[in-house]
Amino acid sequence: MGKEPSAELPVKDQSEREFADRVLRERMEQISHKLLVLSGKGGVGKSTVAANLATALAGAGKRVGLLDVDVHGPSIPKLMGLEELPALGDDEVLHPVRSAKGVKVMSIGFLLPSENTPVVWRGPRKYHLIRQFLQQVDWGELDFLVIDAPPGTGDEPLAVAELVRPRVSAVLVTTPQDLAVADVRRSVNFCNEVNLPIIGILENMSGLVCPACGHRIELFKSGGGERLAKAMGVRFLGSIPIDPEIVECGDSGKPFAAEPAASLTAQAFARAIEPILAIDAQPEAHTASRPDRKSKTL
Repeated sequence: MGKEPSAELPVKDQSEREFADRVLRERMEQISHKLLVLSGKGGVGKSTVAANLATALAGAGKRVGLLDVDVHGPSIPKLMGLEELPALGDDEVLHPVRSAKGVKVMSIGFLLPSENTPVVWRGPRKYHLIRQFLQQVDWGELDFLVIDAPPGTGDEPLAVAELVRPRVSAVLVTTPQDLAVADVRRSVNFCNEVNLPIIGILENMSGLVCPACGHRIELFKSGGGERLAKAMGVRFLGSIPIDPEIVECGDSGKPFAAEPAASLTAQAFARAIEPILAIDAQPEAHTASRPDRKSKTL
């Protein structure tokens, strides 16, 4: 039976807090790299990127976890085809749900009575839940923990940036249009403020390629993510075109990265994650890009 998240903040004495801090550190030390998937703008496909990133890393032979900290709009269970599976646990330990490709997944969506149940919480309760997921979930030893954060630079990404250290870095997702790029620029500055290295910026929904004739249509313009990366001094990971396959895979709970990279979109995504795979060979994730505080804006 699923374990509902606590709505009350625990009151701990000093010894209990020290014990909890030690357990959290020990959990995080078992994870080689933590990847925080961020965007200052909603609707850019960030959760889809996170789900497919985790699936692709697992397909490359890595031990992977996927944590959904979007408390108010958890999408990961559906994207991973795990909507009907509850998380299991007791008072001290929660066990993640495994996807078909072996990704260990945890989301508040597993713990709610119904998919229609809203979570009406303020910041401190969300912080407590994220800490509970990091501390009490039995992640085991992982090469990567991919963390899907909600849009913006508020409570959830702040909590993750604080709690999952060391060896944490960010993947930023944008779409090409100026409005999205402006919001994601704030995410770059957020990473700078909290000393969070950035692996790179990924431009999603970058043009539509006609499957019949190959003609490219720039629905949302293109190049905004690449220009932002250049201006802010971080790596550009690449562009992912709009593809009906992505929608179909998301609705059916079968990440497109789980299948051989036959489509242009799948091939583009495979190229985009090459720098992420490369960091597993590095001793520390701080080799990722750090934004320049003096970088010009677009």
